[in-house]
Amino acid sequence: MKKITVVGAGNVGATTAQRLAEKHLTEEIILIDIIEGTPQGKALDIWESSPVELFDTKVHGTNSYSDTANSDMVIITAGLPRKPGMSRDDLLAANVKIVKEVTQNVADNSPQAILIIVSNPLDVMSYVALKVSGFEKNRVIGMAGILDTARFRLFVAEALNVSVNDVSAMVLGGHGDSMVPLTKYTTVSGIPIIELLPEDTIIKLINRARKGGAEIVNYLKTGSAFYAPSSAVVEMADAIIKNRNRILPCSVWLEGEYGINGVFCGVPVKLGSNGIEQIIQLNLSSKELEALKNSAEDVRRNIRKLNF
Repeated sequence: MKKITVVGAGNVGATTAQRLAEKHLTEEIILIDIIEGTPQGKALDIWESSPVELFDTKVHGTNSYSDTANSDMVIITAGLPRKPGMSRDDLLAANVKIVKEVTQNVADNSPQAILIIVSNPLDVMSYVALKVSGFEKNRVIGMAGILDTARFRLFVAEALNVSVNDVSAMVLGGHGDSMVPLTKYTTVSGIPIIELLPEDTIIKLINRARKGGAEIVNYLKTGSAFYAPSSAVVEMADAIIKNRNRILPCSVWLEGEYGINGVFCGVPVKLGSNGIEQIIQLNLSSKELEALKNSAEDVRRNIRKLNF
């Protein structure tokens, strides 16, 4: 891809732009924000690191969507961050207006782009982006499952004192407290986690993963996570740009898969050059499937609150 736009020059957006550049994933990165000077300054700062980090990607900041025209990929991070005591759903009213306006500008200037949504509440904002853009569903993807899975993998590795490289996991469902970590798909070098940890410890790790974002918000007090979220979205970008056909958990528009219809929800998908190449349907237990459907219903309830 020749051009990637990152919307929102806050911590998530700026760090995402930095990681994209350092991984040589595109020829040009546009960082856009409504605050004058912020995207320009951060973009120039990132670009000035190129002689040291050895990347040739051009990084520009702007306040005008005309500069983003004909982007191949647009990553939307714009929106208000969480504060202590807030759930992701508390951001609904404020961020829906922001994401609606951003998506319309993106669709007008880059009608062929693949959209990756990071703004919270993630699944609902992905719905907003799909409806406002009018894009095909394979080109509107929410970043959630990779981040949730990364947190779960870390906590498992920490509990066992093993390398995170050896921990595989899969977290499905909405990006919130009802997310669904799949224990039977959680392994360490192929060994099922249930053979390595007692059930009560596994439950504690699952609950910590569900509250992973809030734990960071409570520490920071004036912001929310951005290092891990930016890593997660760049992993998605890498899979798409390099047509890797990777199987990763992402929030996607479901039309009957898993018995769920007309809602964004996290499930495993194959990511390649077309965005979503395939939705993978796992053979879930009745308990897992019920949890996934309940999580999807949480998202649906918030979608019903939208005024459009």
